[in-house]
Amino acid sequence: MEALVLLGGSLLIFTGFLGCIIPALPGPPIAWLGYLLVFLLPESSIDYSSSTFVACTILAIGVTVLDYYLPIWGTKKSGGTKAGQIGSFIGLFVGLFLGPFGMLLGAFAGAVVGELWAGQDDKTALKSGLGAFLGFLIGTVAKVFVTGYIAFAFYTTIF
Repeated sequence: MEALVLLGGSLLIFTGFLGCIIPALPGPPIAWLGYLLVFLLPESSIDYSSSTFVACTILAIGVTVLDYYLPIWGTKKSGGTKAGQIGSFIGLFVGLFLGPFGMLLGAFAGAVVGELWAGQDDKTALKSGLGAFLGFLIGTVAKVFVTGYIAFAFYTTIF
């Protein structure tokens, strides 16, 4: 049973890491499912921490929600208007269907198009797009760190 949990959990954690860069896969929640498998083992064979499990749960949910908000926040912080923020969100959503770099380019392009549509000059629009781009990158890095923490928790619990 332990070998199956190790294999299944490892596959889910690996998929979780892929999900940090592939837009269609929610990386941290998938990795969290791998960690959840630990709780299928008989209690006598593992020593797990319920507080670590709760922390992983909160982090996985939080970073997943934050990942969609950060490009919008980046647009706002870089001086973008509401139109740029809405454009960034729409670009993120459309980017989901355009492959691995779709969300990244979608957030940038959406913010730029939104700003231009609202009558902003090119410089403001590009600055807004850059903010969305940086917000997306920060979200990606955060997902990798959270997925790494979940992987660490999984392997230290198993071994």
